[in-house]
Amino acid sequence: MKNKLIAEFFGTFWLVFGGCGSAVLAAKFLATEGATPINLGIGLVGVSLAFGLSLLTMAYAIGHISGCHLNPAVSLGLCVVGRFKVAELPGYLVAQVLGGIAGAAVLYLIASGQPGFSLAGGFASNGYGEHSPGGYSMVAGLVAEVVLTFFFLLIILGATDSRAPQGFAPIAIGLGLTLIHLIGIPVTNLSVNPARSIGPAVFVGGWALQQLWLFWVAPLLGAGLAGVVYPLVAGDPKKSG
Repeated sequence: MKNKLIAEFFGTFWLVFGGCGSAVLAAKFLATEGATPINLGIGLVGVSLAFGLSLLTMAYAIGHISGCHLNPAVSLGLCVVGRFKVAELPGYLVAQVLGGIAGAAVLYLIASGQPGFSLAGGFASNGYGEHSPGGYSMVAGLVAEVVLTFFFLLIILGATDSRAPQGFAPIAIGLGLTLIHLIGIPVTNLSVNPARSIGPAVFVGGWALQQLWLFWVAPLLGAGLAGVVYPLVAGDPKKSG
């Protein structure tokens, strides 16, 4: 169990550092050509890929150790569907939250080394209303997070099903995370992961902590629903074929 928790800690660290780091450090990067400013940043598409690649690479690195959940919502969804022991859930949750905070802490140390750095930019925190990148409402954010987490869990449950092609699950899951970021970043900066949300929020404080409830409630609800629905869709693997 100890090895699993250590793996989840470092895996979630990498997810937050890689994904949020791309948003904070590389999404917008201005250079000049003569007197003309040029944005060489990776933008929304690049940040979406960074989250997906962070998960994909870590799935191959630690999937055989801990299952590479890196997300309390994923752990809960796997519990609901019966693929993860409820007794292990608290330990995973703590390891994931601590990993997310640690990843955000290292990112803060790096980002704050740039002159003029300010947390006023949000530090990749999730938010709704005036703190949504696109100004989307709380209801819109709630619906988006529930629906996108639901489908993310369906991808995970389907890709890791014993009947699915073996060895390719990390690719499907990583690309799935990329896709839902492409959809959800304008709405909430996209969470679908309470551990990802709590890391930056701890450093931003204020509004980020006040709105954090949504990024726990919605992903857990979406994951729980997926855990109920997937068996209804997929049926019993023992009776298939």
